[in-house]
Order: sequence, then C-alpha cells, then structure tokens
Amino acid sequence: MIGRLVGKLIEKMPPELLIDVGGVGYELSASMTTIYELPPVGEHVILFTHYQVKEDAHTLYGFIDKSERALFRILIKVNGIGPKMALAILSSMSADELVKFVQESDVTALTGIPGVGKKTAERLIIELRDKLGQAAKQDLFSTPEVLKQVKADPRQEAESALIALGYKPQEAAKAIALIPMSNSSSEDVIKAALKNMLRKGS
Repeated sequence: MIGRLVGKLIEKMPPELLIDVGGVGYELSASMTTIYELPPVGEHVILFTHYQVKEDAHTLYGFIDKSERALFRILIKVNGIGPKMALAILSSMSADELVKFVQESDVTALTGIPGVGKKTAERLIIELRDKLGQAAKQDLFSTPEVLKQVKADPRQEAESALIALGYKPQEAAKAIALIPMSNSSSEDVIKAALKNMLRKGS
C-alpha cells in the first residue's frame, strides 16, 4: 500500500496531480484544499496518500496532511458517500470546518456542498459524529484543533447514543434539549434523557 509520496510536482490540473518520484510519474486525485496548499509546478512536494483498488480501476488520492486523509477515509465509509463526493466535501471546507458543522448539526452549511442535499447532510451528521469520535480516540487526526472539536460536547455524544439505541434523530434531539446544561457527562445526559422519554411514553 502506498501511504506517502515525496517528489517533484510535474502537473497540476485540478483535481488531478502528477508527481515524479525517482523517475516514476504518479497520478493522483486531490481536493482543492490540498491543491491550494501545493507549491508551483516543478517544486518539491510531500503528500499523504490513500490507495483504492477496484475491479475496473486503481486510484491514488493525495492529501496535504494526515488529518485530511483521515477525514477522507471516514467519509468514504458513510453510506452513499464515494471518493468523488468525499473530495467535493473536502474541497468545500477545511477539516476543522467539517468537524464543526457536524458537531453543531449545521445542515444548512453541509447542503452548501455541491451534490449534498438535506437527506445526505443529515446522514453525514448522524454517521460522522460516532466515526469522528472513534477517530479522535485513536489519534487519527494530527491537528490539535480537530481533536479538540471532536472530543467536545458530551450532549452530542449522548444524542448519537440515543440514535444508536433506536430513537429517531428528532426524538433524540428534543430529549437532549430538555436536559439542563449542568449535566456534564454524556452518561448523565443519556440517563436523564431516557428517563424523560420513558416518562413521556408511559
């Protein structure tokens, strides 16, 4: 598996790149976020990569840092999000911004991404919360800003847990909204929310 390339940037034709590594030219697809950070053609570059093998194609994706690659790998595991859509998402916002929008359940911001409708945005929020939390625990992100955001807000962790238990996203959000802000841990929030929901159903 190819995890990193160090070489000379030969071509830059968004979203495609060509990098010469020891006389071998590697073709990569990259987000605009990465492309904006690259030096001029002819300069030395270092890119972290993701190598994808399919029956009809072998594709290499390049990223300016490990955080962007980690988000790409998380995104392509979301139902309905392929590599092309993942690159579109990463081209539209930084890693920090994506984490922020997911944590704040900002559907409007996510629907601003080309090809992302309301249903896709809602699915991204629900699925990414858990995946981002797991990635943070495994230290997959290299920037402290992303780690700080991923680990924040136990109320959102509690909401994700309720959804995982089978409650509808709207029900979980309403239940969490009723819990006093003084509840500091996700476990406390979950217990209080479940108690309220059971009382409501009885």
